[in-house]
Amino acid sequence: MGDDAQNLLYHSLAMNSRALFAHFICLVALLSAASAQQQQFANLGDINLQSGEVLRDCRIGYRTYGTLNAEKSNAILFPTWAGGTTEQLQDAVVKDKFADPAIYFVITVDALSNGISSSPSNSAVQPRMQFPRITIRDMVETQHELLTRVLGIHHLKAVMGVSMGGMQTFQWIVAYPDFMDKAIPIVGSPRLAPYDLVLWQTQIDAIMNDAAWKGGNYEKNPARAAEAEFGDLFLSTPEHFNQSTTRAKVLQEIANAVTTNQGSDANNKIRHSQAMMELDVSLPFGGSMQRAVAAVKAKVFVIASKTDQTVTPGPAIDFAHLLNAKLLVLDDDCGHGAPGCEAKTIVPAIAAFLAQP
Repeated sequence: MGDDAQNLLYHSLAMNSRALFAHFICLVALLSAASAQQQQFANLGDINLQSGEVLRDCRIGYRTYGTLNAEKSNAILFPTWAGGTTEQLQDAVVKDKFADPAIYFVITVDALSNGISSSPSNSAVQPRMQFPRITIRDMVETQHELLTRVLGIHHLKAVMGVSMGGMQTFQWIVAYPDFMDKAIPIVGSPRLAPYDLVLWQTQIDAIMNDAAWKGGNYEKNPARAAEAEFGDLFLSTPEHFNQSTTRAKVLQEIANAVTTNQGSDANNKIRHSQAMMELDVSLPFGGSMQRAVAAVKAKVFVIASKTDQTVTPGPAIDFAHLLNAKLLVLDDDCGHGAPGCEAKTIVPAIAAFLAQP
């Protein structure tokens, strides 16, 4: 129980019966809100994957914020980025209010292979590289199962996400065009550009070519220095990075990374990287992005970063133009981190977009 809840209970005990009852109701609401933000899990059983393989005993992690209204018309789905968790999304919802829980029922979902939902690092029946290859579409399918089977939600106010969460958003609007009113992919992509493919394949190679990987049966995560180096190179821009660190500091951080076991589990990262590389929302439409766009029924607000070197913005911008969707291209030196740098710009823009009929 948090300090606020304890104080509320303490003061309520000193009041008359009517006031005590009123404060008890407040206490229940407070504790319910706190409970909703805790890590929750849905057991979905065996899931048939796009590859034809089966993901055994699938478990999906999620957290909810706010209250679902009586009409179930205010739900927003917010999946995680690559390697990210719903715990890391809490500030985006509670503090920054990318989706305001005072207005919306926000469901943040741990994407497959993030170490919380079913992943190579935590699967008892398909551990490590026995864990099948997954796609962004597979992530969307498990989220659809969570919403419909577990939460009883069959329509969303919106789907939104950052980075790989934005990729899942693009997949959602094509795979389930009637399921949501609006969609907000942020620094995501409907299909990775050639540059992005090189980036992710290089990171996979760095892991697999490390002698410590041992075919995925490592004792300690391999390629720790490489992961830190890739993050420094691609998540920011040369201008932003050079202003935010020093020569001595960056060399020390790389040296420290060799001995750390922090960061993404290597096998989890491989499966996430492969999923992103295989993303192409046009595949069911014969490879035609025009036909894929024609299937979209939701109102879409695409947010891209002009200087993004992790998910290059071209495919998302092209998709927005084909769809004649609302488009915001952030133009600063923050690169893939632009949504954080530009929160004061994009949060009001998202709120206005969601408020429109």
